[in-house]
Amino acid sequence: QLQLVESGGGLVRPGGSLRLSCTASGFSLNYYHIGWFRQAPGKEREGVSCISISGGSANYADSVKGRFTISRDNAKNTVYLQMNSLKPDDTAVYYCAAKLGVFGQCVVLREYDYWGQGTQVTVSS
Repeated sequence: QLQLVESGGGLVRPGGSLRLSCTASGFSLNYYHIGWFRQAPGKEREGVSCISISGGSANYADSVKGRFTISRDNAKNTVYLQMNSLKPDDTAVYYCAAKLGVFGQCVVLREYDYWGQGTQVTVSS
């Protein structure tokens, strides 16, 4: 069974940090563009960040730029999202997604081939 599994979410104080992981099983991420998305209660799912196959190119939503860092380790079949200086508005379920092929920019969520189940991030005092 082909799947992506996110981990690393939890409850943190404002200003704190979390590192999310997205690990693939049943297939290799070596040929996939990866995106991170999030969905807060009552809101639409939105793009957070994306990374190229080699990890040489990354993009971020303005709301997280300078605070979040996406990276990947293809040997471990894993993509990471380091989240620093977390704010209450970052509270959401975070999802990773994989799309086969080479893309220079983040692509819309409906174009992704595989999705994880999501991991909850809650930022609260």
